[in-house]
Amino acid sequence: MQKSDFSFQLPEELIAQAPLPVRSESRLLVCHRHSSEVEDRRFNEITNYLQQGDLIVFNNTRVIPARLFGKKETGGKVEILLERIVGENHFIAMLRCSKTPQIGQKILIGNDRILIYEGRKDDFFLFSSEQGKLYELFEKHGQMPLPPYIQRQADAMDKERYQTIFAQNPGAVAAPTASLHFDEAILQDLKRKGVNTAEITLHVGAGTFQPVRVDDLDQHIMHAEIFDIPAQTVKKIQHTKKAGGRVFAAGTTSLRALEAASVDGELKPMSDVTRLFITPGFKFNTVDGLITNFHLSESTLLMLVSAFAGVDEIRHIYRHAIKNKYRFFSYGDAMIILPQAPIRET
Repeated sequence: MQKSDFSFQLPEELIAQAPLPVRSESRLLVCHRHSSEVEDRRFNEITNYLQQGDLIVFNNTRVIPARLFGKKETGGKVEILLERIVGENHFIAMLRCSKTPQIGQKILIGNDRILIYEGRKDDFFLFSSEQGKLYELFEKHGQMPLPPYIQRQADAMDKERYQTIFAQNPGAVAAPTASLHFDEAILQDLKRKGVNTAEITLHVGAGTFQPVRVDDLDQHIMHAEIFDIPAQTVKKIQHTKKAGGRVFAAGTTSLRALEAASVDGELKPMSDVTRLFITPGFKFNTVDGLITNFHLSESTLLMLVSAFAGVDEIRHIYRHAIKNKYRFFSYGDAMIILPQAPIRET
């Protein structure tokens, strides 16, 4: 398929610039796999579409304050957006400055940290810090890495709201945004109904914001992301399937990790790096339903949900969402894609 097959026009005013006051007050577009039927609801009604014995898998990654501002020895300003930490003293990142530093050039962060520019690494840039303690560096000096379509600086509110209530394992530079809608009240509703939960970890990298630069999707090289599927989660999924329940991924990140760990047909506990690029025609082995936000035009995430729900169906769903003024992207509204299978009696 071609990149242009996943293109749509979005009015700028539908790009959410800030979260709603309450997480679960977002709108929810209810859809079915390979169906154009939709319902307009609120996210706090999501429990009505889940059944006793279902399982939701959440991504418990924690967003690092991954955006650094510094200056070169010459005084030039530098902006660094972490992609991922690759060793005790090294990390790769996106870089914004008037002129690329020379290899070995020092960059001052705050008043007490010095980074060394080590050169290019694929589409990113490699830096080192002799002091190590890179997580401390970002926690002390970094800003929350709001996506480029949010036209404002991150503030104190984003430290809480651009983080899910499940966030535990630091490593992401973008939030698993479908889970931003969940709050404690919804979790209690799910528990009362007998809907189970499990967790995986996938550290979302800055590569998720990189555009697809080729028209032929077969030529696209997918960015890499670190993930971990615990044995306990695998057991919960196996038990759910055996009992006739349905497995929902809370977000494309959870779906990608689960399908990467079951690409050969059987889900296994796994800690690895994935470059899995999901496009229409992909065979899904683990996930039955998906909770997700609305994604950018021509993005790999839009390609993923189109593979899951159907290309024509997603086109129809997105037209409906735009017409009805849903809020798009990270701080926007959500959709749930329900399995085709008939609802079991409970």
